[in-house]
Amino acid sequence: MSVRGIRLVGDGLLVPCLDGNERPYVNLDAAASTGALPEVATAVEEFLPWYSSVHRGTGFKSQRSTAAHESAREAILDFAGRSSTDDIAILCRNTTEAINHLAYRMRLDPEDTVLTTVVEHHANLLPWGRVARRRFIECDAAGTFTAAEVRAALEISPRPKLLAITGASNVSGWLPEIEEIISIAHQFGVPVLVDAAQLAPHRSLPRSADFLVFSGHKMYAPYGAGVLIGPREFFREGDPFLAGGGAVELVDLDEVVWNEPPDREEAGSPNVVGAVALGAAARFLQSIGMGAIRAHDDELAAQLRGGIAEIPGLRLLGPALATDTLPVATFVVEGMPHALVAARLSAEFGIGVRNGCFCAHPYLVRLLGLSDAAVERFRHDARNHLRANLPGAVRASTGISTTPDEVETFLRSLRTIAHSTSTPIAYKMDPITGEYWPAELDRPDAAISANSVCSAN
Repeated sequence: MSVRGIRLVGDGLLVPCLDGNERPYVNLDAAASTGALPEVATAVEEFLPWYSSVHRGTGFKSQRSTAAHESAREAILDFAGRSSTDDIAILCRNTTEAINHLAYRMRLDPEDTVLTTVVEHHANLLPWGRVARRRFIECDAAGTFTAAEVRAALEISPRPKLLAITGASNVSGWLPEIEEIISIAHQFGVPVLVDAAQLAPHRSLPRSADFLVFSGHKMYAPYGAGVLIGPREFFREGDPFLAGGGAVELVDLDEVVWNEPPDREEAGSPNVVGAVALGAAARFLQSIGMGAIRAHDDELAAQLRGGIAEIPGLRLLGPALATDTLPVATFVVEGMPHALVAARLSAEFGIGVRNGCFCAHPYLVRLLGLSDAAVERFRHDARNHLRANLPGAVRASTGISTTPDEVETFLRSLRTIAHSTSTPIAYKMDPITGEYWPAELDRPDAAISANSVCSAN
């Protein structure tokens, strides 16, 4: 199946711009969150009349809801290339919750070591700092590291209890040699968690990873579900991350008998709608084929990153153009604050991008090449909640429905911004948030109010 022609719910909406014209919204923020596939929205709409409690109800709607919930779990495991005999899929809110879940379940000692990297999203850094010591694999100026450097870090004593590593950077789109890295870790007897939040919508998932985590909101199922996948045997012992109804076989005042996994890991009423949505997205992406998705991504990545690199006054962050990456491009515009660039793209051209540090502060500090003095200023301002001068960049990222024409619209708009010595209208900056908005609007949320009134194309 071809990717061309796929549209998401909300594609084609018109948004007002400062010149008085309405333009089709160009969404280049897929790395943060995606719209819903129509097939996902339809699956949810068809399920909703049958929604009921799952696993413990005898009524027809409860039975049907339970079947839909468990069918979604099977689809998610199949998407990840896993068998329900050997592995389980624990349904949770998102990737962050999934990693925190695993951090609790690993029962690490504070003196234990978790090996991770400076490339990680905060979700794969902060949970491990709560439960163990962290050892970091550094990156070079281009934001990359090699499998050999991972091996060298694994050779350092003490041997880590886990390697927690991204499958793809949410900042640069760079893809570590993940299969080779997993193989090396296993040679040392170290299990591997792969944060696949960015990887899952774009590439096949590594089957050799011990643990996988990813989110529906980044793979066209924004209904509040994510997943932790891991060996069934790993979860057979120990108490779960969340304790409550549904996780138990027996409770009295001084004893609890936990359920078998995955039920013991999913206390409380689950997000059945989110599970149905994530299962539908997994089925749809498989029906297209990850090869077709990759071909689409490769075309857009070359156009996006190559186009930015050619614009004078712009600096593309991350690996060289010849490097295989996801269709993600992060850049800075010389002499212009990143927040102002993003505001202008939105207000003047109807283009949505992301700016800031992308929940990956250590990585962006390295990509920007900040001096020690600049980092110290960064820390000072952050500690005092002063965001006006915080360093950052602009990120454009494409999804399954992004077209080459939309990328060209973005590049053309960037050329206009980069070649301007001044903005066509005045912008104000909020000294607290660091955000910019057109001065002709009374307040920052006026832009939101204006953009909330839009019509379908």
